[in-house]
Amino acid sequence: RKNTKMSGFNTISEAIDAIQNGEIIIVVDDPDRENEGDLVMAAEKVTSEAVNFMLKHGRGMICLPATTNRLSELNLPLMVNQNNETMRTAFSVTIDVKGVKTGISAYERAMTIRRFIEPDATATDFMRPGHIFPLQASEGGVLRRAGHTEAAVDLAHLAGLYPAGVICEILNDDGTMARTPELLDFASLHKLKIVNIADLIAFRHQKESLVKRIAEASLPTRNGDFRLYTYESTNDAKTHIALVKGEIISGEPILVRVHSQCLTGDIFGSLGCGCGQQLEYAMKAIEEAGSGIILYVRQEDRGMELGNKVCA
Repeated sequence: RKNTKMSGFNTISEAIDAIQNGEIIIVVDDPDRENEGDLVMAAEKVTSEAVNFMLKHGRGMICLPATTNRLSELNLPLMVNQNNETMRTAFSVTIDVKGVKTGISAYERAMTIRRFIEPDATATDFMRPGHIFPLQASEGGVLRRAGHTEAAVDLAHLAGLYPAGVICEILNDDGTMARTPELLDFASLHKLKIVNIADLIAFRHQKESLVKRIAEASLPTRNGDFRLYTYESTNDAKTHIALVKGEIISGEPILVRVHSQCLTGDIFGSLGCGCGQQLEYAMKAIEEAGSGIILYVRQEDRGMELGNKVCA
């Protein structure tokens, strides 16, 4: 999916520019998820006027999405150990910066947010509970969890700012949640950029390398000599393997197999599946051809499936 303007929405590049300039934008999630729009800005750019705008026009709760590392640095534990909230939003304990009177005013909330991101801030700078709701963003951002929390942190990071945001849900005048048609009208009325999380996911897939090489070694096998490369997914830290034979010339046809990790078939030679035989065949075919690639992919939840396979 290309990062293009559609149905009244702005591009992610336009949203990043707006975030970098300290503007508030609207971020909409999937209709099959919350189907909500949030006012979003970078925490680094927060002002009392911006907080007041969110309170007056958004009408939702002012939250402060940030990284796991930042919450840990400020000793802010999650609000509950067992999260059964519908979308598993990771709320930490609430905070106010020390020195405020009530902590509820737009000015004081902005003070709390600004102190939260300052490099020399410590846990002792904050009172608990308070009127700002820090949220823990999932590692990997919207590529792991397609929520407003992750979108706010991702957008701030992409804008070259401190990876934390300020968000507030948008309600209609009658108190109901604003959906896409109302959100588009809201964006037009207040001259705000509006984007959706699906486009942010596509943007990151397009612009970022989602794996990094961490090691390589020679691998002699009964099916020939290969070069083994290990890669780590940047969004979930899973390790994947590439077995490479011969010279790989760009643009030239090459034998390639994408093989999903299967412990019972690949390691133990189970006759209950064809995985081991397929891997063996691919290695032999590449050896005979003189060049080729096998991508050995660690699938999500594969370890959990092992118990089910044994039971079956």
